[in-house]
Amino acid sequence: MKYDKYSLGRALRPFSFSVALITCLVGILSAADQSGFSYPVASLILLGALLLQASVNLINDHADLHYLTDTVARAKIIRNFRLGLGCLLLSAAVGIYLISYAGLGLLALLLVGLAGALGYTVEPINFKRRGLAVVLVFWLMGVLMVCGSYYILAGEINWLIFWRSVPVSLISSLLLLANEIRDVTSDRDEGIHTLTVRLGLRRARMLYLMLLASVVVIAGVLLSLGVISGFWWLASLPMIAWLYKQQQDERGRASLPPASGRFFMLFGLLYCLSL
Repeated sequence: MKYDKYSLGRALRPFSFSVALITCLVGILSAADQSGFSYPVASLILLGALLLQASVNLINDHADLHYLTDTVARAKIIRNFRLGLGCLLLSAAVGIYLISYAGLGLLALLLVGLAGALGYTVEPINFKRRGLAVVLVFWLMGVLMVCGSYYILAGEINWLIFWRSVPVSLISSLLLLANEIRDVTSDRDEGIHTLTVRLGLRRARMLYLMLLASVVVIAGVLLSLGVISGFWWLASLPMIAWLYKQQQDERGRASLPPASGRFFMLFGLLYCLSL
């Protein structure tokens, strides 16, 4: 079905929930040795992050309303957008409690996250239409999530936690790029100028492979510098060959986003064990 991508299950993009889970876990585990570490607060951080991820996913297609005339597709987008706003409000409620726990410094981080989530596809900013979504996700659903989780529990942000966030932040961008690569034909036909549409499929595939390679190289550098202490993440590397095959043909690209999500989950969990 042409507009199947607007169904609730497709719009929710459950494969991408690994982003919220892993990025927050990196921050939480990095703060686990701090005095006053709170498991209930850590659980709330994960809940708020998952709600925010669901919100971003559900409002992602809102800008497509400007290009669509099909009434069924438009109705699905509007429904998803409303559900996304509901998730955003619930996430904000969790955030308000966390502000009362961590202080006003967290408010600035949450406002940046809120602005990024709304500006992702909502006009007049619409980072997706401007081809900037892949860059935005690196900071919004990567660095900000890791550093924010750590800040709530440790009360500070430092360069160590920033550098620890880089590998998982790169995979956050890679996961979004995989989604753009899968939808490049429909996005081009509908006039949605994502980064993949602007670069072309061949260059987007090259960028995907470069991001994969960058994850491995940077994780290796962090290991050599003592920023991370374990080798567990190396066990996920055989999946890279599988992802390389997935992005080569049209059939494989159709399942590239969930495949990338599985890689994120495996690498992320092993990376957390390596901290």
